[in-house]
Amino acid sequence: MKFARPFRRPPAAKAPAGPTGRHRRPIGHGRRRLLLTSAAVTCAVLFAVLALRNASGPDDGSEAQPSAHGGECRPTALLEPPCGAWFGAFVPHDKSNLGEKVRAYEKRVGRKLDIVYTYHDMSAVEGTRLEGQLLTEEEQRVGEDRMLLLSWESKWWGGTKRQQPTWKQIADGELDASVIDVQARRVKDYGERTGKKVFLSFDLEMDTRTPDNGTPAEYVRAYRHIHDRFRELGVDNVVWTWIITGYLGHADLFERMYPGDEYVDWIGYNQYNYYLCHKTGWLSFAQTQRATHDWIRTHLSADKPLMLSEFGSAADPDRPDRQADWYAQVPPVLKSLDGVKAALQWNYRDPGPHCNLALANDRSWASLRKAVSDPYLNQPRK
Repeated sequence: MKFARPFRRPPAAKAPAGPTGRHRRPIGHGRRRLLLTSAAVTCAVLFAVLALRNASGPDDGSEAQPSAHGGECRPTALLEPPCGAWFGAFVPHDKSNLGEKVRAYEKRVGRKLDIVYTYHDMSAVEGTRLEGQLLTEEEQRVGEDRMLLLSWESKWWGGTKRQQPTWKQIADGELDASVIDVQARRVKDYGERTGKKVFLSFDLEMDTRTPDNGTPAEYVRAYRHIHDRFRELGVDNVVWTWIITGYLGHADLFERMYPGDEYVDWIGYNQYNYYLCHKTGWLSFAQTQRATHDWIRTHLSADKPLMLSEFGSAADPDRPDRQADWYAQVPPVLKSLDGVKAALQWNYRDPGPHCNLALANDRSWASLRKAVSDPYLNQPRK
């Protein structure tokens, strides 16, 4: 069993604009960008100092540095790093070897992950079926010195058609007693025992799940129901993370399926250089990220923290060094994306030919290793 998604993503976004949509937060947007641009200059100086004084990363026991916003570079209540961005990854694993696989990945990339990404379904939680249990014992061990992003899908992997939950059933409370409440209490207990929060995503890439799971309106109702149910049960250690494909051909769906600012803490999107996988042509890191980033900032939120919840590149079989060159672009582009506070590398494959998005060779690993050693991606977690 692997915590991986069974469906196929649409192609990466290539155009800088999608269908016209309404601006949710237009007032003050230009002024905020001006302030952030000015702050970026100060941050550049700070990061240069950090590169000299904190090259070994945030786990070396050094004191926190002052941020460009005043105060220290400590995470906010919503787990935002005010001085840079988190680095995380999805690392393929089986039932009981998440920790082993994460440590092996960290050894190759030369640092500890800030965020570890795992996936779960909504199967019944009785017995030992780990797919249906948020915060398995193995995840909790990994989460002792890392943050966790839990992706919770309205699926029963391997289940029958009758066992697949629908958004309407979730919104109507039909899964409360058997699934929702059970998981809410597990998350609450984790927070009470450890003092830790978790990022929680409900039905990532929901824009690919309609109409099979229901209508956009039913998705919004289901998301809000889960959010409100957790609140009713006193779960206060969840950072609500809404994750879309980022494919701008679905821009209308994004607007219709956004649960609302009061229900979303972070917005994530998954964009890749698929190359031969979806015949997109070779796209630079900037080309895969900027268009979706700018669309979100214009049409959804001017100030929610953003997460590159999955990013990565296929390899070029004719140019073995090309994937390494792609990862070398990550730090400078990331610093230019307003409000992107986390970037999670997807080190796995998608279904289909030419769709292996994992790091392909030693040079690619070395390139990523260098990229994620940048001080911008090494922030204190406490």
